[in-house]
Amino acid sequence: MRYYSTRDNTLRITASEAVKMGLSRDGGLLTPEAIPQIDEAFLRSLMDAGYQTRAAKVMALYLTDYSEEELLGFANNAYGPDKFDHPAAAPLRKVDGNTYCLELWHGPTSAFKDMALQMLPQLLSAALRKTGEDKTVCILVATSGDTGKAAMEGFADVPQTKIMVFYPKDGVSAVQEAQMVTQDGENVGVCAVEGNFDDAQAGVKRIFSDEAIRKTLADRGYFLSSANSINWGRILPQVVYYISAYCDLLRDGEIQMGDQVNFCVPTGNFGDILAAYYAKRMGLPVGKLICASNCNDVLTDFLRTGVYDRNRPFHTTMSPSMDILVSSNLERLLFDLSGENDAEVRDYMAALSKDGRYEVSEDIKKALTEQFWGGFCDEAGTSETIARYYKEYGYLIDTHTAVAASVMEQYRQATGDMTLTVFASTASPYKFCDHVLRAVGEPPAGDGVELLDQLHKKTGVTVPRRLAALKGKSRRFDLTAEKAGMDNVVLEFLK
Repeated sequence: MRYYSTRDNTLRITASEAVKMGLSRDGGLLTPEAIPQIDEAFLRSLMDAGYQTRAAKVMALYLTDYSEEELLGFANNAYGPDKFDHPAAAPLRKVDGNTYCLELWHGPTSAFKDMALQMLPQLLSAALRKTGEDKTVCILVATSGDTGKAAMEGFADVPQTKIMVFYPKDGVSAVQEAQMVTQDGENVGVCAVEGNFDDAQAGVKRIFSDEAIRKTLADRGYFLSSANSINWGRILPQVVYYISAYCDLLRDGEIQMGDQVNFCVPTGNFGDILAAYYAKRMGLPVGKLICASNCNDVLTDFLRTGVYDRNRPFHTTMSPSMDILVSSNLERLLFDLSGENDAEVRDYMAALSKDGRYEVSEDIKKALTEQFWGGFCDEAGTSETIARYYKEYGYLIDTHTAVAASVMEQYRQATGDMTLTVFASTASPYKFCDHVLRAVGEPPAGDGVELLDQLHKKTGVTVPRRLAALKGKSRRFDLTAEKAGMDNVVLEFLK
């Protein structure tokens, strides 16, 4: 399997080179030259398998210069009991007769990013060996809250790597910030950016495409790569859990082979729902892909109109990991829906850069309407959904999960489609204690990690052990930069 850029489909590199590179040097995203197909026999073979085996077999279809045995070893390391608090890694919880929640937050940072970022460091380390790379890789990460901690947790003290994380100052929850600024590891760095996530993400992309910076770093013995979902090594492990969820439903007799399932995914950067799209393209029986946004509803408007327009107010919300107006992974979807027309994609991305908007072709609009449905949930609706799920189902969910649950219900009301639906739960409620406490009728008595005990006392829900360990942990990082100064932060970090 070879990989090429969404902006240059003549480029051909191996899977290990794609993982190592992260972002194509032309600014495009690396994507597989073909989508492997799965059938009923493949799904049956995974029904009774553990998550690690499922991960190895799915990823082996794409990573053809890695052996399945090698990938199984990585999966055992990534998803074993020392990392994940649930033996299923990504368990399904039944909410009612035709609604399930896919819990993706049982890993070391209590967020869905662990599903990929416990795997990516192993894929990248192997890629360095496979490609004979002697330089040290520096992972640059822009985070809207969860990716940064999950990436640092995965890459901390991994040989031949360094990692620098940028997060929006005042744009993440107190628990998310505490997780990042207390991170252990001699090879990690953290910097707050004056601005929002889009500013941090644009800064990272700018650094990647700056030939002068790349040359300077190469002279110092470094090269850059990414742990954001622009890296194919982030997207692929996420494809696994949608296939795994379908296999769990089969195993438990909730569906029959071939029955369609809808997936509802809360997303800002489009990576998590893109992974569901790839699973559908592989042949997984998926009906509608329901894209859930918060008040930053640029994706909702795009899926309904075919016009992507980031020229709108930016809202800082209680679901900060979705506070994004530039959804990078949408570029991969456009590449696929355009028939891999790199010129068309380049035009869209150029228009986005120049004017902040673009409108896709009628063919792409038709494909979007057939496969996706977009909706958004405001702040009041998010709180109401948390309260209702806690009261009606005894189920405590976080702010991002509540957005998904609300939009799923909006979709059902709008369409009458009551197909069995799995909505993704992307974070533990304990990462957003203040908002969850208010939603369940308890005024927060303070801020930050001290609220963990208050939420536990109110609900009786167990605090994830690694979040509990944050209490009393010393802050290591206090660096803040203007968005134009991110380049200097990286150059100083890699002296």
